[in-house]
Amino acid sequence: MKRRSLLQLSSAAALLSNLPAHASLEIIKRPRRLAEGQTVAIVAPASVTYESLQLQLAIEALEAMGLKAKVGEHVMDRFGYLAGHDRDRAADINAAFVDPEVDAVFALRGGWGASRLLPFIDFDAIRDNPKIMLGYSDITSLLNAIYAKAGVVSFHGPNLMSRWNEFTYQSMREVLFDAKPARYINPTDLDGELVARQNRIQTIVPGRAEGHLVGGNLTLMSALLGTPYLPTFDNAILFLEDVGEAIYRVDRMLTQLKISGHLQKVSGIVFGHFTGVKPNPGLGNFALMDILKQHCEPLGVPCYFGAMIGHVDQQSTVPVGGRARMDASSGVLELTEAAVR
Repeated sequence: MKRRSLLQLSSAAALLSNLPAHASLEIIKRPRRLAEGQTVAIVAPASVTYESLQLQLAIEALEAMGLKAKVGEHVMDRFGYLAGHDRDRAADINAAFVDPEVDAVFALRGGWGASRLLPFIDFDAIRDNPKIMLGYSDITSLLNAIYAKAGVVSFHGPNLMSRWNEFTYQSMREVLFDAKPARYINPTDLDGELVARQNRIQTIVPGRAEGHLVGGNLTLMSALLGTPYLPTFDNAILFLEDVGEAIYRVDRMLTQLKISGHLQKVSGIVFGHFTGVKPNPGLGNFALMDILKQHCEPLGVPCYFGAMIGHVDQQSTVPVGGRARMDASSGVLELTEAAVR
């Protein structure tokens, strides 16, 4: 074989290695942007919603955004702690993606249960009908599965039952309505102090990196290991958040990501908020930052902590599968292209 042919094959192989496994033969699909007057399907992939008022507030939030709501058939179903049987919850999601009247799909809430749906999701239909899928927390498994199996960008951001304050709404609007390559910078508020105490960035390993975004809730990402629903970590910027976990459990899950060979593949790591994750009282305990440093510093890739991602009142909308660059020294994450078209 001629040298030129060998070089061409080598270049092609290098290019394909930077793409998720499902995307080696196709381009990642970006859903269409949202516009006022369009319709959003409300789905409940995870925990049960007991109070109908919560659904009404979700509908009113969409209307306040200039959108119309279409409620999934099984949204208010109950099956133990789940919002209905697995096949029924999955059926609502499948129906929303093939419904020509629906322009986007928003999760009502998280909790637990989205991972149970994955064997029943029609990823071919999602690939053929790419639409915005928005949610976070337990919805992490669904978002990453859509990217891994359908090759469609999905969106880690507020559930409909979240608090839609100005920061949260504007972050979502910038990404999903305005189709801007968002720049994620923490808000600063001295709140009468000489120095800001809230929303601080802490650099773990300085430096810059670029890659495709994967991640979400750490518990759900570690639970996807060994399944076909986990996107590739190769050259990815991994973003992680969690809530209410003991520090030893955070350590265990990061260890699982590392010894499975995934953590070593990323180009950088952005930690959001780990809400309610604090050391137990007494001597001999690690702080959260101790654990993050123990896992990140040996990797030698840029890492920082404190992005407005996760179980936090002011929440950013981040595209799973979007292209981004990060600067861990200044604590800035920036999309390199719009995540919708």
